Amino acid sequence: MPPKKPTIAQLPPAAQSLVGRWRLVLGKDAEAAGLRLPSGGGAGEGGSVEDQQGAERTLDFVYGDGRGGGSDASQLTVPKWIEQVNELFPKQAREVLEREMIQKKGIAEILDQPDLLDRIEPNVELVKTLLTHKDLLTPKTRILARKVIDKVVQELRKQLEIRVEQAITGALRKDRHSPRRVFRNLDLRTTLRRNLRNWNDERRKLFVDRIFFYAAEKNKRPWHVIVCVDQSGSMLESAIFSAVMASIFAELPGVKTSLVLFDTQVVDLTERVGAPVDVLLSVQLGGGTDITRALEYCSGLVREPARTIVVLITDFYEGRPEADLVRVVQRLAGADVRMIGLGALGYDAQPQYNRQTAGKLRKVGMDILSCTPEKLAECMGQIIRG
Repeated sequence: MPPKKPTIAQLPPAAQSLVGRWRLVLGKDAEAAGLRLPSGGGAGEGGSVEDQQGAERTLDFVYGDGRGGGSDASQLTVPKWIEQVNELFPKQAREVLEREMIQKKGIAEILDQPDLLDRIEPNVELVKTLLTHKDLLTPKTRILARKVIDKVVQELRKQLEIRVEQAITGALRKDRHSPRRVFRNLDLRTTLRRNLRNWNDERRKLFVDRIFFYAAEKNKRPWHVIVCVDQSGSMLESAIFSAVMASIFAELPGVKTSLVLFDTQVVDLTERVGAPVDVLLSVQLGGGTDITRALEYCSGLVREPARTIVVLITDFYEGRPEADLVRVVQRLAGADVRMIGLGALGYDAQPQYNRQTAGKLRKVGMDILSCTPEKLAECMGQIIRG
């Protein structure tokens, strides 16, 4: 008769931790693999078995795959689940689990109980949930929801603004040369390139007859960045990042920023571009899509085409004849407006867009991307540099 395999409680503490982690990974297959908890449910050293059972129940509540929690998992409520997650998991794991829980269940309880909302770690997934169900918020929950959204927005700004500013402000400084001979504005690369013809091979020296300097920002004509955002539900994560990016653009020297939201109607939120929380709470999800109408509106905002960048964030599923959309993009491109079309903007956004329509727009002058915010800033910097 083969020897009986030990339970977790009979193992040394280090081995208990390792086996416990494998149980969480394997879920319902853990018992078949011989990774057994004591049948009586007694605690091992430091209560590790009870903790293990609690961890398995919390995972089973979200993933529902029978990870060993048994019927106890189905008896958990959202408040109790949040309490157990806070007790049993480190911060990074809590954020992942809470995102999963928000996606899969417990939405009504969260929206009805402000104390739960206050205990969940703010993240983009929670913001998406709050915006999707904002009409169900109670007055007290609405106040907390605004705080949650603001915290996530500020964290995203802190994460993005330095790299975005470096990419775009650096390009702006190199966008145009100035007659002002100030050493700190010296454009050494252009000076060397433009004077290469003066190289004296015999003396091994470069003679400089003209020096180039970068222009001071206040003396330059501003670039106009128009951010045009699709409000459809599939674009919600991209809309969150778009609102944050537009607020960063608005604070850059030498940049004028406009912000437009659209579905079948167009809403100009330029006056609120510096308040991304207000912008996000203005988003109206659902309805049809009229990309052509939105771009025609943006066309009316253009004053200096060659110094205008239109950033269109959409899934490219047009609600009117596609030919109309192609025509307006072709007209804007022909007027020297630079256009960037984004099928998705963010880190986890899954780009599911109409590639056929996007391909047609690329052929008539629109750059098509699905990218991170930093990559968008780099692309805009390249356009500004020329």
